[in-house]
Amino acid sequence: MVCGGFACSKNCLCALNLLYTLVSLLLIGIAAWGIGFGLISSLRVVGVVIAVGIFLFLIALVGLIGAVKHHQVLLFFYMIILLLVFIVQFSVSCACLALNQGQQGQLLEVGWNNTASARNDIQRNLNCCGFRSFNPNDTCLASCVKSSHPCSPCAPIIGKYAGEVLRFVGGIGLFFSFTEILGVWLTYRYRNQKDPRANPSAFL
Repeated sequence: MVCGGFACSKNCLCALNLLYTLVSLLLIGIAAWGIGFGLISSLRVVGVVIAVGIFLFLIALVGLIGAVKHHQVLLFFYMIILLLVFIVQFSVSCACLALNQGQQGQLLEVGWNNTASARNDIQRNLNCCGFRSFNPNDTCLASCVKSSHPCSPCAPIIGKYAGEVLRFVGGIGLFFSFTEILGVWLTYRYRNQKDPRANPSAFL
């Protein structure tokens, strides 16, 4: 059967959802690994990563069940949810790629001021204190505090990697957003195909 028939559409949709399942498990595993090795102590950051992983896993599960059973309702909801995720992810990815250095600095400073636990992780892992300057009265977990060497501010260190990280995140997000629109198209085509092994007079 040519790739465009019922079986090919079903196999492509199943393969795409298996890919989403692996990515979701990878996100949950990375969050657990970060907690286990003490790299991340922010429950907010870990909670967001795990929530995204679980959400993606549930979407993939709905798509996989709908593809295997050719379930019209599940495939419809899967297509709508995937389209909404595509719109959000595509917008966020484009925003990450379009941020200039000034906007990156403002975004990092807002995140710095609003996440105390993530701030402690950054100071400990990058061996720096304070965002642009360090107040001796503030708490800093960096090893430089215990030594006689002055501690460097974290803003220049973070700034070196912020652009690369945002471009990486934006590129990965853009790639997966195109796989999502591919999933929407595959689902739409698959829903409107009849199973050649089923009763021809049955509604599918």
